[in-house]
Amino acid sequence: MKRVTAFALTALLAGLVPSASAQNREHQQMTADVRMLQEQTQILTTALAALNQTLLEALKTLNARLDQASDADRKAFADQKLLIDNIQDGVRIIRERSNDTNVRMGELREELEALRETVQSLQRAATAPPPFVDPTLPVDPNAPPVTAAPTQPIAPAPTSPSPVVSSTAGLSPTRLYETARADYFAGQWTSAISGFEAFLRAFPRSEQADDAQFHIGETYYAQNQWAQAIAAYNQVIQNYVGTNAVPDAYYKRGLAQERLGQADAARGSWEAVAKNFPDSDAGRLAKQNIDRLGRTP
Repeated sequence: MKRVTAFALTALLAGLVPSASAQNREHQQMTADVRMLQEQTQILTTALAALNQTLLEALKTLNARLDQASDADRKAFADQKLLIDNIQDGVRIIRERSNDTNVRMGELREELEALRETVQSLQRAATAPPPFVDPTLPVDPNAPPVTAAPTQPIAPAPTSPSPVVSSTAGLSPTRLYETARADYFAGQWTSAISGFEAFLRAFPRSEQADDAQFHIGETYYAQNQWAQAIAAYNQVIQNYVGTNAVPDAYYKRGLAQERLGQADAARGSWEAVAKNFPDSDAGRLAKQNIDRLGRTP
């Protein structure tokens, strides 16, 4: 029995020995494969690192070129903007000088026209016949004696009024307007009104005609002559439609009407300017006064 058991064990061990040898060879093969994969992985890692370094250097070079191109573009844009700004400044200066020249030429044209009218008035005065003296009138005892008298009576010549030279002759519209305006700011109300009225008579189609008429209303308003001020503002509204003095005339007319106790009329004036000229200073002030009237008990 013991011999049978020993034989069986011997046979079992003899069968296990080849199996362990085969497993050892597989283990060695797997180790070799792993080592090979590790080497290949190391090679790929080295290649990837080199490729990454190359890409980084290429990106740095590309970014540097892009920065240079961007700097060049910015400099070109800055130069173009500077050039455009210089051109715009030059155009603005030329436009301003042109406007100044046009204004000056207009003033010279007005002065020439005023001088021409003055010359014509003086010529008419120089060619007018002397005033007729009636010989039948009593002689002034204080007058110097007459050495000789006419032997024949002289037939009376038809009388004609001698031309009168206007007090505004020789004055340009600008000078006449500025003189009246200076009287207004100096508080010379009578002179200011006379000056503005003379300006309107002499130059009714001037660009400053609406301002002259408005300043007549302002002069009356400054003297608390509300009715006359309202009449002057009405002239601005009626005769100078579309000018910049109309909104102010509406607003100041409302103030004068309020001073006379005409609250409804004042509201109507302010509503007109607030509706027709809402973006003007007069329109905004009128809205405030309308609100004030609404809060008044």
